[in-house]
Amino acid sequence: MTELEMAPSVQPEASVRSLTIARIETIAIRVPLAQVYRGSRYEMTHRSTIVTRLHTEEGIVGEAYCGDEDAGLLEIDEILRTEIAPRLIGEDAFRVERCWELARPATFDILRDRRLGLVATACVDAAIWDAIGKALGQPLHRLWGGYRDSLPVITIGGYYGKQDITEEVCELRERGLAGMKFKVGGLTPAEDADRFRIARDAAGPDFVLMADANQGWTPAEAIRFSRLVEDLDLHWFEEPCVWSNDRRAMRDVRFAGGVRVCAGQSEMSAGGCRDLMVEGAIDFCNFDSSWSGGATEWRRVAAAAVAFDVAMAHHEEPQIASHLLASIPHGTFLEVFSAERDPIWWNLVANRPPIVDGMLALPSAPGLGWELDADYIEAHRISPRS
Repeated sequence: MTELEMAPSVQPEASVRSLTIARIETIAIRVPLAQVYRGSRYEMTHRSTIVTRLHTEEGIVGEAYCGDEDAGLLEIDEILRTEIAPRLIGEDAFRVERCWELARPATFDILRDRRLGLVATACVDAAIWDAIGKALGQPLHRLWGGYRDSLPVITIGGYYGKQDITEEVCELRERGLAGMKFKVGGLTPAEDADRFRIARDAAGPDFVLMADANQGWTPAEAIRFSRLVEDLDLHWFEEPCVWSNDRRAMRDVRFAGGVRVCAGQSEMSAGGCRDLMVEGAIDFCNFDSSWSGGATEWRRVAAAAVAFDVAMAHHEEPQIASHLLASIPHGTFLEVFSAERDPIWWNLVANRPPIVDGMLALPSAPGLGWELDADYIEAHRISPRS
């Protein structure tokens, strides 16, 4: 008898062969922020999201929240309920690529902001993946590749008109964060370089610092800033240039400024991110799955990035970004806001793990593994019950 014949067969305790979508429930949430947050060309007064629950005939419920889209929140909710959900009822959630394709027409209306349909697609895509993870008994970071089970955590700060920079950076260090993405682009390159220098002096050499201009500068201004901070260990320069010709502009900033560039959050598709890579515009791609069609589309970008030696980041949304980034070898930092800037992540997720020595451990429970606080949902819901 061979060794293989002697080995006992291993069978799963339960075999879920299909996940038939029975109904899709949505809850729009809008939370006011304690203050106005200003970047180079924008300001935020609320944090919003949509909780999506995908109920299956087999009894498994996929649950996720994503969106981060205050403008058009109820339009996204309506698109999800009236356009996407009817197409998916009766479909097998295991056929995730088919489900994604069935949702895609929500982005086809040329007279409507395409981003609204993309976010609606992302909402249901995340819930589908959560259901799949639960059905297979695996957390998504393992199901998607399982490269690691923890990530270094950075936050976003340096907002204009906020607290003293030195005080802010020291507070972040005390909280155990690994680094900070610092807002620039709203002043002259020299003025923002002075602000960035204050942050580096307060942070010390072992604290990661990025700069994020939110498409605030011309190429010449971005190159000027890059040279002014060349001795400050700038990890990456994010969206340095005005949007209208930013692929070539960012390529020029990379080469002339001698900095590593991060972009992708403003792209709407894997094709858009591919073009950034082909153009030689980026070193890091921070494509946002919740803005641009879901984890299904993000994973396509991550696969392409390997061929271009581009590392992957993710714009905000740590509840889904953590699983995506941990699943691959070229994933980088997990972005989180402060509790004041993103009260949803810090209050909605009841089992959110603490940040320890700059690292966040991912949940081991199947699917996304997050337990959402029902009371918080009820306190901030703005849509009628589905």
